[in-house]
Amino acid sequence: MARVAGVSRATVSYVLNNTSAVRISEPTRRRVHEAAKELGYVPHAAARSLRAGHSRMVLMPTPDVQVGPLYSRFFNELQWALSRLDYTVVQYGGVGLQSDEAVRAWAELRPVAVLVPGSGLGTQGVAVLKRSGARAVVTLGPERVEGAHALLMDHHGVGRSAGRHLLERGRRRIGVVVPDDPGLGIFSRPRLEGVRQALEGTDASVTELPLAHDEESAARLAARWRSLALDAVFAYNDEYAMLLMRALQDEGIGIPDETAVVGADDLMLGRLLRPRLSTVHIELPSARELAELVDRAVREPAAPPEAREVLGATVVHRESS
Repeated sequence: MARVAGVSRATVSYVLNNTSAVRISEPTRRRVHEAAKELGYVPHAAARSLRAGHSRMVLMPTPDVQVGPLYSRFFNELQWALSRLDYTVVQYGGVGLQSDEAVRAWAELRPVAVLVPGSGLGTQGVAVLKRSGARAVVTLGPERVEGAHALLMDHHGVGRSAGRHLLERGRRRIGVVVPDDPGLGIFSRPRLEGVRQALEGTDASVTELPLAHDEESAARLAARWRSLALDAVFAYNDEYAMLLMRALQDEGIGIPDETAVVGADDLMLGRLLRPRLSTVHIELPSARELAELVDRAVREPAAPPEAREVLGATVVHRESS
């Protein structure tokens, strides 16, 4: 490659390793990169890790539940932002592994950072990861874990926003969909409790509505809807809201005349329904800022862990409520 670029081997090494201690002119950098492209050069990740003293792998364990389009888009944007900082993002599927087993499996890959969505990582797990060489452990969930950076996502606010909105619209008998999926409990239970908090001290009531994400379950719930005497429902998220709304309409239940419907996540599909779906718009953290947090933690592993509250929630009122 040095011969093709017309430079020394040392210069090639400086350019490809992005060494800042040596000044290399921009034309020379271009020649080296063009030669690398022409020759099909691919960096050796293991060798680069040995030089740096650590890998550039950021591990993102795959959530063990369906997180939905909103969070899937966020994780995709985060991978892109980390790649721009020269990290390699690896998603690890640990289906069937218990908490301790999963942590050991992650540690075996020797990542420089681990981003753990949801819960399931304790103080001992953080210690195992750091002993294996992870310079940064970041959790995305409702609680802090000692030794890890934390992006705190409190879903009570999502439920409170929906509950206040329905109360202000004159609704008093409010159902709250709770997905029949134990893995979603870290999201659904706080949202249910948030609705209860919003209605506390009023004459409004809350009815918990377990629901599986399939048409048969929605049809069964809709068939007994009038016997429940509900005039509104917060349906956990837009996907469950669309499922239930279709079933209610099939039963001849008017929306919003008989029952107001509110979802969450503000998906595009909700705007295409008739009536258009009211929803709670969720503001997730900036993928770029989170990537910069990971990079800063990798470069400064002795710095105290940071904690930020990152989940914003505002109602988007449309025709369904």
